[in-house]
Amino acid sequence: MHGLINRAIQCFLRDTYGDDVWDKIMQQADLGYSSFESMLIYEESVTFRVLELAAQALRKSPDDLLEDLGTYLVSHDNVEALRRLLRFGGVDFVEFLHSLNDLPDRARLAVPDLFLPELTLEEPNEGEFRLRCAAHYPGFGHVMVGVIRAMADDYGALAFTDYVGADAEDEVISIMLLQEDFAAGRSFELAQKAG
Repeated sequence: MHGLINRAIQCFLRDTYGDDVWDKIMQQADLGYSSFESMLIYEESVTFRVLELAAQALRKSPDDLLEDLGTYLVSHDNVEALRRLLRFGGVDFVEFLHSLNDLPDRARLAVPDLFLPELTLEEPNEGEFRLRCAAHYPGFGHVMVGVIRAMADDYGALAFTDYVGADAEDEVISIMLLQEDFAAGRSFELAQKAG
């Protein structure tokens, strides 16, 4: 697993629950180190072990924890760069959804050895979407539920998002867009101001 993913989990847990919770999780994981380096590659078992211990420590289901991670990745000030990357996908929520097919490739442009599961958006009816996340990393669909809910808020859209389930190939998310211009949304400018 790429260190950027593990580092994102670390930042989420520290920023949301504090250093003491993070330290306890890492002590229980007994990895021989207390933090992740962004540009290293780790065994997938390490990532899943840390997530399992975090869910136990916080008395949350692993699915809820992953969804909270997805929300954090879009809404917390410490990860503004990811929000900006996602907002470049479209001027409104529907354009953003359609840009998800290209997200793994856009991520690889920034970090060539970062592998994200392939995403496929389907629109069976107007305002109804299904996002298929290739099931390479179990639980990635729950992260995407949090991301999509946070991005709907970011754009000011009213959308109902639900994790449908998983099969051998994909995790599936249902997205029902109720109103695209429900609220003002968060401000976003294409060019970031210096200083």
